[in-house]
Amino acid sequence: MTLKIRIDDGAPPYEQVRAQISEQARSGALPVGYRLPTVRGLAETLGLAANTVAKAYRALEADGVIETRGRNGTLIAAAGEAAEREVASAAQEFASRARRLGVGEEEALAAVRDALRAAYGA
Repeated sequence: MTLKIRIDDGAPPYEQVRAQISEQARSGALPVGYRLPTVRGLAETLGLAANTVAKAYRALEADGVIETRGRNGTLIAAAGEAAEREVASAAQEFASRARRLGVGEEEALAAVRDALRAAYGA
């Protein structure tokens, strides 16, 4: 696992850790079941505070990218499946809410496209 924290980057260090681990998990560079370093160990390696790495790990766990198994460590989860379920759930929730608000299908799709462009910087 290779992580690079750029101080001059606009993103906070915890977000850089989260994004890089997430991307490596999605690309397969970090395979399902790969054991991540401890919070303290990774913090020392990267020269970050342990709380910074812990925050990244919490976000990754909430996203379903990693799972913590107590004494057995923190492992890469079956991120593809978990991520797909999470996205499908969020999409269903959005669609239901848009309909309740009386927003038409085209308007709802336009809102999603705008949000995706903003999130992905495209």
